[in-house]
Amino acid sequence: MNTTHDDATGGHLTSRIGFEMLVQEVMTKDVISITKYESILQVANILTEKNISGLPVVDKEKKLVGIITQADILSMVGVGREHTFKDLLKYMLGEPLPARRLGDHVGDIMTSPALTIKPDANIAEAVRIMDEKRIRRLTVVDDKNTLIGILTRADILKAVIKKLK
Repeated sequence: MNTTHDDATGGHLTSRIGFEMLVQEVMTKDVISITKYESILQVANILTEKNISGLPVVDKEKKLVGIITQADILSMVGVGREHTFKDLLKYMLGEPLPARRLGDHVGDIMTSPALTIKPDANIAEAVRIMDEKRIRRLTVVDDKNTLIGILTRADILKAVIKKLK
């Protein structure tokens, strides 16, 4: 195991694992993607049926154009990313929330451009971006911006646990 104990930092565990593992070794390669012309209802059904929280949006050449998440869909009913659970409860009790996004198709509400990472980046960099941007997933693209995978926090956790065994 490549883990060290650092007493100078108050006993925090430090590790090189994130620098040793590459995105391409951890990412999900078989990615479900959609186009910006799909209906939001269809996307909501996919997210629910597959138990996932976001989908990359691609054009006909599989070039990444955006991402749509549960948060994007919830924003349509006034539940924005910055809203808290308490805000959601207030909304359910009839109080309005600001910042509604309107539209019937993915292209109307998706986040564009999507944040991306290259397959040869290390996991530490991916974690830094996810933490800094407060996101749960990164789309993985090649040099031509073609979607080749997706990296989620769950993918990273599984890989780290496997490495530590």
